[in-house]
Amino acid sequence: MKAAVLYEPHTPLVIEEISTKKPGPHEVLLNTAFAGLCHSDLHFIEGLYPHPLPVVLGHESAGIVEMVGSEVTYVKPGDHVITCLSVFCGTCEQCTSGRPVICTNTDVKMAPGQAKRLEWEKADQLHTFTNLSSFAEQMLVHENSLVKIQNDMPLDRAALIGCGVITGFGAAVNTANVRFGETVAVIGCGGVGMAAINGAHVAGAGRIFAVDTNPVKLQLATKLGATDLINPNDGDPVEQIMEATKGGVNHAIECLGLKKTAEQSFEMLAVGGTATIVGMVPFDEKIEISGFAFLRERRIQGSSMGSNRFRTDMPRLIDLYQQGRLHLDDWISDKIQLSEINEGFTAMKEGRAVRSLIDFGIAP
Repeated sequence: MKAAVLYEPHTPLVIEEISTKKPGPHEVLLNTAFAGLCHSDLHFIEGLYPHPLPVVLGHESAGIVEMVGSEVTYVKPGDHVITCLSVFCGTCEQCTSGRPVICTNTDVKMAPGQAKRLEWEKADQLHTFTNLSSFAEQMLVHENSLVKIQNDMPLDRAALIGCGVITGFGAAVNTANVRFGETVAVIGCGGVGMAAINGAHVAGAGRIFAVDTNPVKLQLATKLGATDLINPNDGDPVEQIMEATKGGVNHAIECLGLKKTAEQSFEMLAVGGTATIVGMVPFDEKIEISGFAFLRERRIQGSSMGSNRFRTDMPRLIDLYQQGRLHLDDWISDKIQLSEINEGFTAMKEGRAVRSLIDFGIAP
């Protein structure tokens, strides 16, 4: 099968012929239908986060089950599925206390370098990324990294739910727990930020501030539920929001992963407000915030994959899409071939894409 391999940071991905092992116990072999290009992948391409190399990146995907290993009971060949990097064991303390997204069982949620599912004659080990590696024609995954979906759900739209949508929507609804009438600012209107805006809108937020320097993305944000548009090129976004709200927002959701915007998310909070950091701040970067501000019960917190319980959340997101309340059709900027993956990441870096999808050509 063909896959996009990262040899070294700051170098283009290379399309190589590789293979995968047969499914073992609790493992499932998928034919990849669509895989989204996510900013998180770009962080590893640019060396902002460490990972054993060479590696097949990719983690936002949907596909069709080809083969199952022994002890697999959840899916069968032919089933349509969405993948999720939040693979869970179901038995550890985090899973049994209702937080499977931060499962601690490393036999299931394997650390970088642990999985040996891919085979390649050019290296002793071709590494798996986030237990998925979806920039390949096939994926070998644990059955608990999948959610089964109905066959009439378009797999291109379903792939978006696998990371960007569940991360942004969940950050607003699960992690931040946005409530009816509250004010929300979303910093960064890429795929994750758009999902956060849509999630805050579905949750009933009173005012939703979309913050981005791209006018095209800001206009799209209004379709997804943004009520106010803030362009940092027009002045300090914190000052703009403080003036517009006369005191700050209840929730600020940061979706860029930058030191400056993470700090701004805290600075624009109202008394008692909460900043939720969704973006991947570079591995060794520290953020600075005023200790005095905590005296007014302002809070800052992280969000991993939207604090999801994906086997429950993803089917509900599909329901919202089919009801016309989750606007997945507006996320897709382009569909590309695997051979065009580097051009797709260039478009992302230049701000020309909300989401580019690799089409592997197997979807009906």
